[in-house]
Amino acid sequence: MADSRDSSPRTSAPDLEILGDQVTLHPSGYVEPPARRQDGDKERNLVEHMARFRSSPLEFLREVSLHVSGTGWRAYDHFIGQPIFYSGFSENMTAAVLSTPILQKRITELAEKRIAVEEKEGLLNKNDLAYAAKRYQRKTVIEQSLNELCEKLTGDMICKMESKPFIRSAYYLCTQLLTRAYHQGIHVSSEEVLRLRTVAEKAEKNKQSIIFLPCHRSHVDYVSMQLICYRLGLALPTVVAGDNLNIPVLGSFLQHAGAMWIRRSFGDDILYTTLVQSYIDTLLQGGFNFECFIEGGRSRTGKLLSPKFGILSFILDSVLSGRVEDTIICPVSTQYDKVIETEGYVGELLGVPKKKENLADFLSASSVLSLKLGRVDVRFHEPWSLRQFIQDQQARTIGIPKSIDMKSINDPATRQKLLRTLGYKVLSYINAVSVVMPTALIGTVLLTLRGRGVGKAELIRRVEWLSDRVRSKGGRVAHFGNAATSVVIERGLDVLGKDLVGLVEGLPEPTYYAVDRFQLSFYRNMTIHLFISEALVSASMYLRVKRGGGPDNQRISYDELRDQVLFLSQLFRGEFIYPTEGLAVNLDNTLKGLEADKVIELTRDDDGKVTAVGLAEEERIAGRENYDFYCFLIWPFIEATWLAAVSLMGFSPPLAYRGDGWLDSAKCQSSSQLLGKTLYHQGDLSYFEAVNKETLKNAWARFEEEGIVLVAKSRNAKILPRAKLAPEWTPQRNLQTGAIVPEGRLWDFIEKIAQSRREGKNRRDGATVSTRVLRHTETIAQNLFMDTMAETNMSEEDKLLLKKKLTRRQALKARAHL
Repeated sequence: MADSRDSSPRTSAPDLEILGDQVTLHPSGYVEPPARRQDGDKERNLVEHMARFRSSPLEFLREVSLHVSGTGWRAYDHFIGQPIFYSGFSENMTAAVLSTPILQKRITELAEKRIAVEEKEGLLNKNDLAYAAKRYQRKTVIEQSLNELCEKLTGDMICKMESKPFIRSAYYLCTQLLTRAYHQGIHVSSEEVLRLRTVAEKAEKNKQSIIFLPCHRSHVDYVSMQLICYRLGLALPTVVAGDNLNIPVLGSFLQHAGAMWIRRSFGDDILYTTLVQSYIDTLLQGGFNFECFIEGGRSRTGKLLSPKFGILSFILDSVLSGRVEDTIICPVSTQYDKVIETEGYVGELLGVPKKKENLADFLSASSVLSLKLGRVDVRFHEPWSLRQFIQDQQARTIGIPKSIDMKSINDPATRQKLLRTLGYKVLSYINAVSVVMPTALIGTVLLTLRGRGVGKAELIRRVEWLSDRVRSKGGRVAHFGNAATSVVIERGLDVLGKDLVGLVEGLPEPTYYAVDRFQLSFYRNMTIHLFISEALVSASMYLRVKRGGGPDNQRISYDELRDQVLFLSQLFRGEFIYPTEGLAVNLDNTLKGLEADKVIELTRDDDGKVTAVGLAEEERIAGRENYDFYCFLIWPFIEATWLAAVSLMGFSPPLAYRGDGWLDSAKCQSSSQLLGKTLYHQGDLSYFEAVNKETLKNAWARFEEEGIVLVAKSRNAKILPRAKLAPEWTPQRNLQTGAIVPEGRLWDFIEKIAQSRREGKNRRDGATVSTRVLRHTETIAQNLFMDTMAETNMSEEDKLLLKKKLTRRQALKARAHL
């Protein structure tokens, strides 16, 4: 975790602003706001601005005709990449997919399996004189049926970008819609674009694909990527999309604009799995650009989600198997001043069921498109060879020559480790090139203050401080030419709107406050990855700092701090992306950085070894504002995990319960959310963001990984997953009253989380808090036990699956645990 403290400006290439047909070159860099220079506000328009029908109908009609006819750059004739816009492209692609050896081999295997079943059922008699002929004829019929099925599935799945007039029209339509919503356009780095074009030229020559791996926060993500590639002369990528978007009219439009449809879940359908692998192989062998979202679905919380390995595993297998020589990986960050869908995200995170995609909702979004939502910033990390990455991992982890055949990596555990390393490397690179938007700075400041609101002068001061901290951590802050911070903040407040940030009128100074903290947390979470190490250290110190008193009373020993940091970092292993140097190095670098910033002071022994950590005197004089900032960043996540752990106490079976203890897993997680809403409104929970479904779901997944919760998933899709507490984690009940006893392994675990938690208004109530919280927990959980009393016990097959799962978990006991 290298922490650069140099605050001197760094040189960087100019930004390109793409707004309709206009491309504007900003002479200042994107890493930092530019110095005050005489030519700072000069802009160079490379192409004419897109006309509007109401203001200039003749010019509007002229531009439409230019797009349809394909005049100048709009012709899209000389893009870098493989040719796809010709009649018959889709038919050729379908034929190529169906003829792949791995698909034909799979069809033969499935036909053989079916023949074996029919022989076992007596439909084919081996004693029949014509057995061989009948068997061959039956196998041929089965293979033909499977080939016909694959042909239909392929036609439904593959993208069909074969019409250049259609693509030109789609570009114009999407640009019109996007620039109405994001009126400040799409910003990219000219340096990154030039580098990407150079890589694309080399890839075209070698017939290699560029695989774009963007983060995913909005449906606008894939639209903006296609517009950038079109406008800058790069071959449009084939975009992996879930078939939930394949709705009438819109689905066909997207498929012809670059979307490939895949099922949200493949299940045990090995034919479909092989078909997807065949299509990806065909694309990569042909050197066609490709795009999929590393997180799978859209992030509802504003920060990066853990990587999803489905499509990534197909890409890795293409190279490892030797079917594809190499491919180029390009991580992409897409940031927004304001995300269109955030209001809908809030509903989903609070437990409102997600609505099925439909055309009516899509068309109704036209009202949203009339809003002024600021701009989109897209950044491309330096592309790199997937083959070279695999060879580097071989040399590093296995200690074998780089020249060894990659087919030798056939151990499933080795492949899985390689896949995880690849996924988290991509996420790390996305974070590295991400731009922090003004709305994210404003949201972060408003949610990391102790007061109800903040004056304009103080808001400007804290935004400037936060901008400096972002840069010192190697991050990037979006620039706005030579505009003053106050002007940038005004723009950001306008974009966020009065529904998110309110203004108190009639005061000596304009005073702003967070109206919708839950929705505003989406923008705060866009900065947390930069300060996660500082946040973990500050929250770990809090177990002493919250005692109050003098410096000596609040000082924590190094060993105690390290143990709590280790505990919290393991607790949030699935929530955040950490620096890669390891705990010891990260902790040492973080402590040195906080000491240099005069947030903490370190006590050292005669050998220079840190023995204790406390708040610096300068930080005390400043009212702990910087230390509190780091705590406020992570406290909502600590509280959410504490809430999830507290809800587990209720899953101890009541004394009169005679069932097997298994409960509906989804209902268990929902009960955590219900408990959280109760505790928040009664004052035992400080952050309403703590009840969001995604964070609770991540906490539940960690508890499952650690064996605190056992989860049984049946092979029958109609049987929902069930869960129960592991016996060693199940709290005891008072034999006289039947009440849960607040002690034991789970209670100690909850208390360890609570040490770093900001308590609610009743934090001084002592034992009454635990009594009240447990009462609510038990009341909610008892309803779950009543609902499951009449349900069928677990089948023998499911018990066997669970036993195998527990056996595998025992093999992982050597790793670090909570």
